[in-house]
Amino acid sequence: MDIRLTLKELCEAFNKHDLDRIMAFFAEDCVLEMPRGKDPWGSRFQGKHDVRQALATRFEGLPDVHYGDDVHFVDEAAETGISKWTLTGTARDGTRTEVHGCDFYAFRDGKVIGKDSYWKIVERAA
Repeated sequence: MDIRLTLKELCEAFNKHDLDRIMAFFAEDCVLEMPRGKDPWGSRFQGKHDVRQALATRFEGLPDVHYGDDVHFVDEAAETGISKWTLTGTARDGTRTEVHGCDFYAFRDGKVIGKDSYWKIVERAA
């Protein structure tokens, strides 16, 4: 498996908002940790169904979300990779978002078993 190529293809699928293509990369027992939530790890979703629902919510909340300026780092021996990007998008209320962030990926047998997302907290002037 070429993890770097997989990370690039995942980024393309996210930018097309293609949930079917995205989820084809994920294992049945995958885990997604999103940046926001009440726990130190943000929000955690387990299993392909729940991960898909969480990602669908992201696309609903930021309908034009885009991950640009992406670069990918890989440790083939450890079956891990990092995608670094700039997220841009506009919420339904018109609020524009632009943040730098990254995803830490873990793979098993060519499938994503873990995606842990982080992004910068941008403070808005009051």
